[in-house]
Parts: sequence; C-alpha cells; structure tokens
Amino acid sequence: MVLRPPTPDSCAPLLERLSAAGLLHVEIAWQPGEGWITGCRGLREAFPGLRLGAASIRTAEAVDAAAEAGFGYAVSPVADRSLLERAAQRDLALVPGVMSPSEVHAAMAWGCPIVKLFPAAPLGAAYWRRLREPLGGALPFCIAAGGLTAGDVDSWLEAGVDAVALGSGLFDAPGEEIDAPAASSLAAALAGLATRSSGQ
Repeated sequence: MVLRPPTPDSCAPLLERLSAAGLLHVEIAWQPGEGWITGCRGLREAFPGLRLGAASIRTAEAVDAAAEAGFGYAVSPVADRSLLERAAQRDLALVPGVMSPSEVHAAMAWGCPIVKLFPAAPLGAAYWRRLREPLGGALPFCIAAGGLTAGDVDSWLEAGVDAVALGSGLFDAPGEEIDAPAASSLAAALAGLATRSSGQ
C-alpha cells in the first residue's frame, strides 16, 4: 500500500485499519523537509507491527531522508543506479521502478533482487510474463504498482507478478482527510484477499 498523506501523522487512522486487516507493508510518499522525517519516525513508533517504508524516492536528498526516518526500505518510480548506490551506503534497501525491457535488464545487471513495475495498469497483467523469455527466463521479484485496485490483485498475481501495490487514491482525494468509511471498506477487501490467498 502506498500512501500520499498531506503529513505523515494524518495517515495514522488509516494505518490502524490496515494493520487490523493484516496488511504488513505500507509506503509513505517522501516529502522534502524535516517534518516528514520526524512524522515518519512517529509512525514507526506508533505502528511497530507494520513494515513501513518510503515511496517516491527520486533524489539523493530523498534517500537520505528515508534513512534518517529509520526506514529499512524505500521504493522509487525510476531506475537510477546512483540512487541505488547511495541507498546502499545508507544501509537502505531501494527498489527501483522499471517499465521497459531495457530498464528491467539494467536492474538485473545491477543485482536488484526486487523491482517495481510502474505504471502497471497501462501495461496489462500479462506484460511481466511476456518479458521472461526475451530477458532469459529468470526475472526479479516484481511488485506491480500504478493505477491498480483491490479488484485487480488476484488477476495480476495469477498473471505472474509477485506482489501488487495499491495506492491511496483508492480512498481519499489529494490534500483531504482520509475518508473513514471508504478506508474501512478497503481494509475489509484486503482482508478478504488475504483469506482467499491463505486458502481459509
């Protein structure tokens, strides 16, 4: 799940619902300024059961901020080797964003074990599987992200990606407070997906 709250602390109510639904990984979109670092530290303390990370990492400043916030991982919409190298220096696992075969090939050459397929929705669920033979068969662990909804999760997993990231656009509008009923509905949908995946 990727959240883009006006401030980190404003997403606390949603994190409570997502945590209760059994979600583990949640990314908080990076924003410049010390307030983001402080707010994210507070979220990490408040939700020790969640594996929080940073999203939208595109600059060296953002890499440093994610590390200062205490995150163990971060995700980027782009494949930039200099960002990967800086993240490694800060002991931060950075997942690069890829779309084209050339970007996937580069990420593999750099030794990236995980990539983010972005934006996934325009590519279609079968896209990742079609890259296997041209790129040699073994592909990195793939997180599909960008424009996907809870209703897309099953079909994308069946098509060959390893995980699906859902965005905060599912339940709120930019700059507005989180809609509690919508958030509850989303959490319930995610809980249903987890139950079906576990075979219960």
